[in-house]
Amino acid sequence: MTQRSRGAVIALALAAAAGMTASGQAPHTSALNTREATRLFQAGSEAFRSGNLNEAHLAFARLVREAPGIAPAHTAFGTVLLAEGEFRKAVSQFQEALRLDPNDTRAAVSMGVAYIRLGESANAVQTFDAVRERSDFALTSNEAFSYASALAATGKVSTAQSVVEQALLRDAENATLRDALGALLAQQGRYGDAERAFERALEADPKLASAHRHLGSLLLATNRPQSAVTELQSAQFLGDSSAATSIELGRALAASGRDAEAVALLRKALAASPDAVDAKYELALALQNTGDSASSLPLFAAVAQSRPNDTHVLTNYGLALVQTGDAREALRVYQHALAAGDRTATLRENIGAAYIQQNDIDHAIEQFRAGLSLEPQNVQLHYNLGLAYKLKDDIPAAVEELKHAAELDPQLPDPAYTLGVIEMQRGSFSEAAALLKKAVSLQPANGDAWALLGSVQKQGGDASAAEASLRRAIELQPDQPSLHITLAAIYAERGDKDSAASERKLAAQLSREAANRQKAQFNLKSGRTLLAQGHVAEAIAQLQTAQIADPSLAEIHMALAEAYTRAGRRSDAAEEQRKAAALKATSNTSLSAR
Repeated sequence: MTQRSRGAVIALALAAAAGMTASGQAPHTSALNTREATRLFQAGSEAFRSGNLNEAHLAFARLVREAPGIAPAHTAFGTVLLAEGEFRKAVSQFQEALRLDPNDTRAAVSMGVAYIRLGESANAVQTFDAVRERSDFALTSNEAFSYASALAATGKVSTAQSVVEQALLRDAENATLRDALGALLAQQGRYGDAERAFERALEADPKLASAHRHLGSLLLATNRPQSAVTELQSAQFLGDSSAATSIELGRALAASGRDAEAVALLRKALAASPDAVDAKYELALALQNTGDSASSLPLFAAVAQSRPNDTHVLTNYGLALVQTGDAREALRVYQHALAAGDRTATLRENIGAAYIQQNDIDHAIEQFRAGLSLEPQNVQLHYNLGLAYKLKDDIPAAVEELKHAAELDPQLPDPAYTLGVIEMQRGSFSEAAALLKKAVSLQPANGDAWALLGSVQKQGGDASAAEASLRRAIELQPDQPSLHITLAAIYAERGDKDSAASERKLAAQLSREAANRQKAQFNLKSGRTLLAQGHVAEAIAQLQTAQIADPSLAEIHMALAEAYTRAGRRSDAAEEQRKAAALKATSNTSLSAR
């Protein structure tokens, strides 16, 4: 309730009290004479209008204690309590006012507002309904907004809309009411009308944060995430620091492909509200989108515990488990999703993928077929079924499904790539090359496809084309020794011994580096395990070995810094932290340059 509307309440109550005093009908003023009661009322009213709630509280508390029979005094004291956030005590005062004067509509309206602040929407609606039946009384815009909020909370959305529309007839440019109307229309799925209502609200008040937030949510719901980001960021700039808005903005950023920004924002939102289940879920999804499914797992597990029958949560949780190699646990989660009522083709597809990870091809085929019975034109299911048939060595069935997938979506590169592999394995190099050329035209950044195309072209006798394809593959996968070995073979067949030797040398160097990286990762993992067990000296030995094998990994230096710190070697720890920071800075600079 605004200061202006509070003042109106006091003014009305004061007028009522003055009228009673003039007629000499102030009842039960045994402890106070009429003049003193009127003075206290005026003092409390003036204190309230000047913002001195404490003084107003003292005045009205004494008044209702020593002259309990004045209904407007209870209304005024209840209004002060409402402003102080003492909502339950305010309700008691309004109830007493109504007992003394059942026609005190101002007390009834204020009591409805207090019920809303208490979260008791049903009581608020019942109170406002009684007021609304009185044809001689009109709610203010703020009161109409409160009434509509309570109605919406109890599922009476159309009635809430009617209340807001009636209020707008009296206050057409009220931005808050326009925003409320938009929210109610959106709840009913009337997105076009809702969007226009939000736009009118922002025309009336461009700085209304709630309208920006609501419009942003609507834009996200109607698949316009980039525009949603703009509106939700405006809401935050205007002071909306709620977790709900941060979560919605995180979703919009992720939907716009800005996953790293989404992760950073959602981490911040979760730190501010550690128990916010929505923040955990959206952060898990954003991490999954960035490829960090391992970090998403504990978040998905926590959300699944809070929402054990939410099939969307279970499906994404299961997918993260598959992505991290735990197909067995994923299948358990997927079975739970089935039991919870998920009958989607997506779930069947995911279950099939988990079975493939377990090399259980027959069950995978069964699941893909079940998905196709639900969505016969699902391209990905046809492709996955074709892949499963290939793994089962049922090549005719595989080719049929892969060709069907290619027909359904000619822009999908995967069917052409897999069909190219099949033709290569059959020895049909020209057919394989044609299919792989199509695959790289549809997905130019696929290094594996370029490498395979180069190999097929070499085997087909087109050395010049093979060299070009392999060079493109090396641009995309500079760490692959096998590409240089194939190039060396082409140069050797051509008689270019120097180039062949150079490529073989590069291949050997890359092989050593790959072996060193593998060794470094093994020793890093071992060192961390020993450190966790408290074996600091042994951990340092393992981490030093890892550092020698690959000094370019910042995480090795960070682990060594921790080990040195625990060993009391502070200068060594500081040096390792410096090295790690330098490596991270170099990595970030490289990414920015890209």
